[in-house]
Amino acid sequence: MPHDASRHLATGPRVGIRHFTYADGAEFTARVRESRDLHHPWLFPPDDADAYTAYTRRVTEDPTKAGFLVCERGSGAIAGFVTVNNIVRGAFHSGALGYGAFAHAAGRGLMKEGLNLVVRYAFGPMRLHRLEINAQPANAASVALAAACGFRLEGFSPKMLFIDGAWRDHERWAITAETVNDA
Repeated sequence: MPHDASRHLATGPRVGIRHFTYADGAEFTARVRESRDLHHPWLFPPDDADAYTAYTRRVTEDPTKAGFLVCERGSGAIAGFVTVNNIVRGAFHSGALGYGAFAHAAGRGLMKEGLNLVVRYAFGPMRLHRLEINAQPANAASVALAAACGFRLEGFSPKMLFIDGAWRDHERWAITAETVNDA
């Protein structure tokens, strides 16, 4: 199927970002299943049609969430995904990022490019001011991506999130609209 670059919200040299669609379910879930070893024990994205449909509904219809697919330019293949969760407006204008690369794209710099596009989109059209990443300290790839994209380590939260059957410690990384260009 030819790739429709006009659906991209923003593009870089090698990737573009676009919103999740229900039509992406088969490719997304296949990529998740191919990437189980890469993701475990850090994250558990939807790996079947029903779970993908529910996930997509949340990141497209809930105003406190937004979901983006990171797609390779040219082929349109889904390289990974970024979600903005817990979006708070008012005086805060903040959101928490979650993300994952797929195995075929891991280690190629595509997620760095994609995450930077999402950050700029969040600070531009979404009008957010602050973004956070909460990463398990032992997840070296996630921590390295946060640092490479200009996020600064702000603190440590013991037993912050319940993941894979246990409460897990997390490092808190953040970036603001004023500091994004420093990255």
